Amino acid sequence: MTVDIVTPHLRPVTPDDAAAIAAIYAYYVDHTVVTFEEEAPDAAEMARRIATTVIDYPWLVAEQDGRLVGYAYGRPYHTRSAYRWTCETGIYLAHDRRARGTGRALYTALIAALAERGFITAIAAISVPNDESTRFHEALGFVAVGRFAGVGFKHGGWQDVGYWQRDFVMPRPAAPQSR
Repeated sequence: MTVDIVTPHLRPVTPDDAAAIAAIYAYYVDHTVVTFEEEAPDAAEMARRIATTVIDYPWLVAEQDGRLVGYAYGRPYHTRSAYRWTCETGIYLAHDRRARGTGRALYTALIAALAERGFITAIAAISVPNDESTRFHEALGFVAVGRFAGVGFKHGGWQDVGYWQRDFVMPRPAAPQSR
């Protein structure tokens, strides 16, 4: 079976995207351990999440044939000020859009947007095992840096979380620009 690779249209998120984003995310909440949320947020909650992070962190969406088919975003890694040059990343695709190049296009654009905003490092937290996400992140320059065993309980079992890191600036500057 051949899968067509089609370049999606990428753009910054708007408030009108919240319902489509919530619908994409609900699949992962309800059917996987990719996220540890146990109840899918509705459009209003997703709009709140977008509004509270998009000021400092990019959110991008991918559209194909007039349909929102994926999104990627940055968010705070931790709230203490010394972490302000580090962000956490996330990406979710409509279940029927995986392995078509959409994720690579979105994440590549997200990485560029994060670097432009002065971030030095991105962290990806991945429930493991998850070979598809591991390969995806490593192909985009993320390196495995650690794993926590059994830190989440979902769908009847204890889940591990692995951490991958992508540095945008190496070596790190002696003193980073202000953020």
